[in-house]
Amino acid sequence: MRRIAWRFALALIALPAAVRAQRPTPPPASQNPSPMSETTRAHERLRQREVTGTARSFVGPAGRPVSVRVPVGAGAGAAAGLDLVIHFHGAAWIPEQAVADAGDGAVVAVLNLGAGSGAYDRAFSDGTMFDSLLAGIAREVASVRGVGTPIGRVTLVGFSAGHGAVRAILRDPRHFARVDAVLLLDGMHTSYVPEARVLADSGTLDTTNLAAFADFARAAVRGEKRFLVTHSEIFPGTFASTTETADWLLAALGLRRAAVLQWGPRGMQQLSEARAGGFELLGFAGNTAPDHVDHLHAMPELLGRLRAGR
Repeated sequence: MRRIAWRFALALIALPAAVRAQRPTPPPASQNPSPMSETTRAHERLRQREVTGTARSFVGPAGRPVSVRVPVGAGAGAAAGLDLVIHFHGAAWIPEQAVADAGDGAVVAVLNLGAGSGAYDRAFSDGTMFDSLLAGIAREVASVRGVGTPIGRVTLVGFSAGHGAVRAILRDPRHFARVDAVLLLDGMHTSYVPEARVLADSGTLDTTNLAAFADFARAAVRGEKRFLVTHSEIFPGTFASTTETADWLLAALGLRRAAVLQWGPRGMQQLSEARAGGFELLGFAGNTAPDHVDHLHAMPELLGRLRAGR
């Protein structure tokens, strides 16, 4: 009886371990969480206001709506065609206000495809999807103006995950030639090789996702394009930070940062910059969620800076 009781006790002791062994291992986190609050900087936010023009929308890539804002007089008398700004990832009213502040009559289109740059990249991996997007925008503008106008200058803006759409579009040589300017707002990421192994642990960057940006940056340095990149100090941990990709891009271009310490838009603090031809890279302080969102709300100043050099 004692032997049976002892075996039964051993079984009871071993049972929790066996149960635990059968439980599935939780998947690794997609990234290290950033602090959600920060109190050392102002983090001022834009206030939404009404902007002039006509709002339209149509079903675009991945079945998602594309919002289009056609300002009064858009395309009127423009021999070169419509001036178009396409923004990926973020509330439509922010790029609409940014373009309205510039006062240059550009049409604004905005597309949101959810979380993660992969969704944006996949949506434009087929080059015909960008052709379809441009055709849909031109159609909506024509319905407002009552006359068709070809699209001229194209500016792409990607905030955070939205950079995935920009890199996919630039991979197509036809579209690379078609795009005049690019603004990346704290969103140039890539994977580590091996997966999730950081540089300090002998990992390297998967540069396949950065090659199109490097090519566009070289064209900007030659004065053929305009390219403005911003980054924070956020370290996701499981994939490359925007600081690490910015460092790689500068090395690929043979450029070096200049250290600066000055105020940026809405309480941001700029720490570094690099410039050559039509290329600019601006580094800002901060490793929290509010620091990341700062880049989106700095769009009026940053987009104006990009387009002023055309």
